[in-house]
Amino acid sequence: MEKVLILDFGSQYTQLIARKIRELHVYSEIQPYSCPIEKIEQDTDIKAIILSGGPSSVYSKDAPICHERIFQLGKPILGICYGLQLIAHTFGGAVKPATRREYGRAALFIDQDDPLLKDIPPASTVWMSHGDHLTRIPEEFVILGHTENSPIAIIRHKDQPIYGLQFHPEVHHSVDGKQFLWNFLYHIAGFTGDWSPQSFVESSIQKIREKVRNERVLCALSGGVDSSVAAVLLHHAIGDQLTCVFVDTGLLRMNEAQQVEKIFREQFHLNLISVTAREIFLSRLKGIEDPEEKRKIIGKTFIEVFEQEAKKLGDFKYLAQGTLYPDVIESVSFKGPSVTIKSHHNVGGLPENMKFQLLEPFRELFKDEVREVGKELGVPEEILERHPFPGPGLAVRILGEVTEERLEILRKADE
Repeated sequence: MEKVLILDFGSQYTQLIARKIRELHVYSEIQPYSCPIEKIEQDTDIKAIILSGGPSSVYSKDAPICHERIFQLGKPILGICYGLQLIAHTFGGAVKPATRREYGRAALFIDQDDPLLKDIPPASTVWMSHGDHLTRIPEEFVILGHTENSPIAIIRHKDQPIYGLQFHPEVHHSVDGKQFLWNFLYHIAGFTGDWSPQSFVESSIQKIREKVRNERVLCALSGGVDSSVAAVLLHHAIGDQLTCVFVDTGLLRMNEAQQVEKIFREQFHLNLISVTAREIFLSRLKGIEDPEEKRKIIGKTFIEVFEQEAKKLGDFKYLAQGTLYPDVIESVSFKGPSVTIKSHHNVGGLPENMKFQLLEPFRELFKDEVREVGKELGVPEEILERHPFPGPGLAVRILGEVTEERLEILRKADE
């Protein structure tokens, strides 16, 4: 499948770039700026490359830079903010600190026609966020646009499809930002626009069948968006080879357990095992007041209950999880200058004694895309649009000890 490779230089907007690209029906993938050039060269699905923004200065000793062979691949390249500065620096231009950091809206003026600027008005509002600016363009480049404080706001290589924008087209403050991205994808890079929830469902069903074959899959169904849509997708792919386990912790919202069972048994006919574990959870939480301690107890107890149920059900080769793309990105160090790395409960969080292979059908998707896939699969709105509800449930919203009486008061208050 054709895709855009986004090299991340530490911008707070990198995931937003990826999401905006996908909204335009093109698949996007984020990799660290240090991604090996050999890996990029060998990936024939990469049709264009975007260099993200970032907080660094290209002239700093430890500035993040990508391999220069990136610019010799002949693929369309779009540099955004730091990405523009890196392109200019690589080709011999001059980048210097601005007298004052430019942050906020700016009026962009177009200087000459170009396919990148199709349907962009002569004057447009864009969003700036940079401390350095380009003071001299490389000889091989031309200026396509400027702002009052940035005489060089858009550049293009004279002979290659290499572009740079000093502003951020991905943020909604850039009024015509989506059109800039559309023009780059379709007029410069020639994408066909084959990424959609429907195409994802079709390809995923095929991949799941090829991977699972005749093996059994176990899925922890919480009733939340991710696990619900994952369960329905897996059921479409492998039918009764899927077994879902729903654990009623006693910490759920009003009538939530009954609602989940009704929808997934009656509407989707899933093989659903419901485990009532209210007593064990409440007994473990007796006398506990600290919210963090509650979370740890609930997490550990959930795994114990789930493990016990899994043993009763026989052998399973795969455990399905609703891991999302941001979970994967945040759990992999990009060795970049910006990102605070955290481990995620769905990434590498399995107890070592659970000998499952992971099945993560959504590890390439953002949350809003999972909802779109859910609509494609017929998952009801009451599941897709429900308010996020983390595993510890109502327990962490109760100050002090968790009791049945306090849980009931909170449920009624929510209703």
